[in-house]
Amino acid sequence: MPAGSAGSAGPAGSEAAAADAALLVRLSDRETAALDALYQRYGRPAYSLARRICADDGLAEDVVQEVFLALWRDPGKFDPGRGAVASWLMTLVHHKAVDAVRREATRRRHHPTTGEPDEGVPAAGPSAARQALGAVIGEQVRAAMGRLPTEQRTALGLAYYGGYSQREVASLTGVPIGTVKSRMFAGVARLRVLLGPVLGSSADALGDLA
Repeated sequence: MPAGSAGSAGPAGSEAAAADAALLVRLSDRETAALDALYQRYGRPAYSLARRICADDGLAEDVVQEVFLALWRDPGKFDPGRGAVASWLMTLVHHKAVDAVRREATRRRHHPTTGEPDEGVPAAGPSAARQALGAVIGEQVRAAMGRLPTEQRTALGLAYYGGYSQREVASLTGVPIGTVKSRMFAGVARLRVLLGPVLGSSADALGDLA
């Protein structure tokens, strides 16, 4: 698991969640040390998640900076009734990273590169079509995940987009691994129902997440 992430599940996870909540209270009092402490805990896993989604170092760094600046400007957006700070923060990273990828794709469509392709670089072919199809499927999965309960969406989002193991998801969210497994199982079952009419047999691949 990347260094700087939350502690282990169980009692230690509860202590970490309480410590995070206390840091947010201090952040509301404009204590820069509290922001530094949160960045030390979650900066690396946040970047790791953003990098997996953006596939670009610069974009990932911008996403992490944007997330922590937003946290500094309005720490009151965190609702302790909806989960731990870690899961909320990673969900925010995920949303902003997806937005960054979409903005970059829009920019490239509106400002395409000009000139002849480099010699030796093959022209777009079937692989490009497969990538486009994958993007469509990805949008369908994201839309369906948006209809899941917050706990299921967070667990699956960390696993699907972040590439974290179930044990790492448990550590990040501060809940027992058994709870993570049940949330992911229920979430995947729901996704299969939602995506079955769209993806057909391809929806079976979702079982790899649980």
